[in-house]
Amino acid sequence: MNQEKEALVADDGLSSAKAAAVRKEQDQPPVIVCGMSLAGLGRTGQFIACSFSIFFFFVLYGYLQEWIFSFGDFKPYGWHLTLLQFFWYTIFGFIQQKLIFKAERKIPLLTYAFLAFLTVATMGCSNTSLGYLNYPTQVIFKCCKLIPVMIGGIFIQNKRYTLLDFIAVVLMTSGLIFFTIADQSVSPKFDMTGVALISAALCADAVIGNVQEKTMKAFKANNAEVVLFSYSIGFCYIFCGEVLTGTFMPAFSYCNEHPQIYWLSFLFSLVGYVGILFVLSMVKSYGALLAVTVTTFRKALSIITSFLFFTKPFTMQYVWSGAIVFSGIALNIYSKNRDRVGNGFSSRRTLCCTFVSIQIIAFSVLIIITFFT
Repeated sequence: MNQEKEALVADDGLSSAKAAAVRKEQDQPPVIVCGMSLAGLGRTGQFIACSFSIFFFFVLYGYLQEWIFSFGDFKPYGWHLTLLQFFWYTIFGFIQQKLIFKAERKIPLLTYAFLAFLTVATMGCSNTSLGYLNYPTQVIFKCCKLIPVMIGGIFIQNKRYTLLDFIAVVLMTSGLIFFTIADQSVSPKFDMTGVALISAALCADAVIGNVQEKTMKAFKANNAEVVLFSYSIGFCYIFCGEVLTGTFMPAFSYCNEHPQIYWLSFLFSLVGYVGILFVLSMVKSYGALLAVTVTTFRKALSIITSFLFFTKPFTMQYVWSGAIVFSGIALNIYSKNRDRVGNGFSSRRTLCCTFVSIQIIAFSVLIIITFFT
């Protein structure tokens, strides 16, 4: 009899926990992009809409980026593309901050000067690296941001990491090395300058995330403000750098001779900016776990799209070395969120498992395509 009562109490407690989890899910803020709420779609509809928007805009972002660098002889002008991108991001940030939110600046300009420097290093080096590397190699490097983050955490903040984190880094590093060797062996475009540039972009990206998060929390600033001032000051940095190094006029003349570059750079900047808005909205509404899972799958799609739409040498070593990298990413996601995944609401756990499964299927499809092409 007592055992039956205990079982009933346990069942009631479990039901109450599930009910509380459901209420918590329903109380989460709706997805809002450019001041427009998607609450009418419901929680599941919002998640699906947000996920597919991230896939669409960032896959298109990567496609346009690679298209620009495959256009004529654009290789020497990667920094000028970043200048154009910063110009458009400044315009988009101004429209959102001043016309939609109608808010004033909260973060000191000196802090923005530092943020702008990191932003320039991240995006400038990343864009320029495409003049020396294949797009899939660049994406694989960008997937491994955890490596400089962990190194900086150990030596700067004396952080301690779990065994799973170290295993994840070993997997990412191993996959990265094998992917780079494969690219070096089959790609005539490979250049170690590109590896140095994308590595510098990763290091700056590892720092900028922490600085932005700390600054935004301290001053309670919105994303539009950070975008507006970081990119406007960054635009000035790049412009002065191009003028002083004498690269502005050749790049300016090249773009005037090929005006399609201006149109492509606008589309490239627009889809990137909108994609960022959807990622930030997903983080706010669904948490970092689902956001990271979705963006990781997006990177796998970008790699597949690159091989399908742009002619480049291919080897099976790309597939299995990329799979090693993404398995390290999946292990890191689990390591950071295992308590939440183990004890959290089942729907969120199911969604994460679904995206990991789809990611595995995507690589399988890539292998099948390889054998039949």
